[in-house]
Amino acid sequence: MNEEIDFILDSAKEAMEKAIDHLSKELRSIRAGKASPAMLANVQVDYYGAATPLGQVANVNTPDARTISIQPWEKNMLQEIEKAIMLANLGFNPMNNGDTIIINVPALTEERRKELVKQSKSEAEHAKVGIRNARKEANNDIKKTEFSDDMKKTAEEEVQALTDQFVKSIDEKLAVKEKEIMTI
Repeated sequence: MNEEIDFILDSAKEAMEKAIDHLSKELRSIRAGKASPAMLANVQVDYYGAATPLGQVANVNTPDARTISIQPWEKNMLQEIEKAIMLANLGFNPMNNGDTIIINVPALTEERRKELVKQSKSEAEHAKVGIRNARKEANNDIKKTEFSDDMKKTAEEEVQALTDQFVKSIDEKLAVKEKEIMTI
C-alpha cells in the first residue's frame, strides 16, 4: 500500500503480538491441576541479597503429574528457596529432605477450578484490551496521514482484520486453558 501505512500496520501487529505473548505467559502460571515448573515461574529467591528467579538458582522439574521437585545448585539455598515458595503464597507446602525440595500439588477443588477459570478469563480480557488499544492507536495514526479517504478506509479495514485475528487467537487460548483447568 504505502510505506507509512505499512509501518503503522506493522507497529499494530507487533503490539498485538506482545499482548498475546503476555497472555500466554500469564496462562502458563495459572495451575490446572497438573504439576508444572511454570507454577513457580514468579517465585523470587533471596540469592546473596538479590531477588533472583527460582529457575536461576535451582533445577525445577516434575517427576509426575502431582509432584514438583526442586534441586538447588547450592545446598545452602534450600531454606531460602523454601521460604520464597511460602512467601509467594501459592498454596503449596514445600518439604525439604536435605537435598531437594518436594512439593505435592494438591488436587483442585471444584470451587478453586472455577476461580482459576475466572482468573484466566480476566487475563484474556486484559489481552483483548491491549489488542483494542493497539487498534485505536493504529487508527489514530492512519487518520493523521495525508492519504486519500479510500486509502485510510482500506488501512483501517486491515487493522480491524488484524484485531479480529488476534481476538480469535485469545479466545482459542482461553478455551484450551478452561478445558485444561476443568479436566479432572
